[in-house]
Amino acid sequence: MPHTQAHLEACAHLCHECQDMCLKTIVHCLELGGKYASRQHQTFLADCAAMCGLSHDVLQRGSALHMHTCRACAEICRACADDCERLGADDTQMHRCAETCRRCADSCERMAAAGV
Repeated sequence: MPHTQAHLEACAHLCHECQDMCLKTIVHCLELGGKYASRQHQTFLADCAAMCGLSHDVLQRGSALHMHTCRACAEICRACADDCERLGADDTQMHRCAETCRRCADSCERMAAAGV
């Protein structure tokens, strides 16, 4: 089923929210140091922020190719969420980041599955 403009905008909003959350979490993790500041974890967060930003842009333009960026965004968001949970199950910011990434991944998966 094709998506309405409202669906596109809702997914774009979640992508933007996830991008912001990952950027805030990068700073939080760098302040914590140790395992939180590891290159691997910082890369997950930065990749997720970048992919969410790209998906947001593509969705806002109403591009017919959004299903491709949404598919990649969902995969990267899930990987980031898993890593946040792995590292900081007892850290509030890490938990919020994982939840935000999963919400974005769910929305992007729906967008990718339905296509244009």
